[in-house]
Amino acid sequence: MPQHLRDDPRIAAPDEFYEALTALHRDLAFEESAKVNAKLVLLLANHIGDMNVLREAISAAR
Repeated sequence: MPQHLRDDPRIAAPDEFYEALTALHRDLAFEESAKVNAKLVLLLANHIGDMNVLREAISAAR
């Protein structure tokens, strides 16, 4: 069965996630921040693994 992008709230502690995400970028230059974002996107995309879901996410993000 094909998977679909889930956009319902699923993060158990969204404030904690936001803090971790902002801490990740703290004190980074713009280029370093962009590189970290790219790495994070690739790691999460690999975790998802389903190209159809990834295409939906790309479309939704645009």
